Amino acid sequence: MLQQISDAEHEIMKIIWGNSQEVTLFPYIMEELTLRGRPCQKNTLIVLLSRLVQKGFLKAKKIGRHNEYTALVSEMEYQTEQTKNFMNKMYEGSAKELVSNLIFGDLLADEEYEELRSLLEKGRKA
Repeated sequence: MLQQISDAEHEIMKIIWGNSQEVTLFPYIMEELTLRGRPCQKNTLIVLLSRLVQKGFLKAKKIGRHNEYTALVSEMEYQTEQTKNFMNKMYEGSAKELVSNLIFGDLLADEEYEELRSLLEKGRKA
């Protein structure tokens, strides 16, 4: 089971997951945070990255004066774990109740509804 991460840690992970390179450098993370309107002090970012390493989300490798960061948990793994936690907490583990709420709570756009319906049909045939 994955540990919870803070919103700030999640923002960093989204940057790392979205990077097309296998490893992500500290300056890249700093720049991306600024571009996203979430500038961060160097020391704060160091602390957040250290926490992500301790929680098992990242691996850090020292290269000269800089660290290279590699994700140990994929975005899909994290999303799946968070969805399971949410489903257990809000719907007692029932995917049917979650989907019913999306549909009957009018939380899906028409095209999302059709995509979901198509996915369910494909899953039934598999």
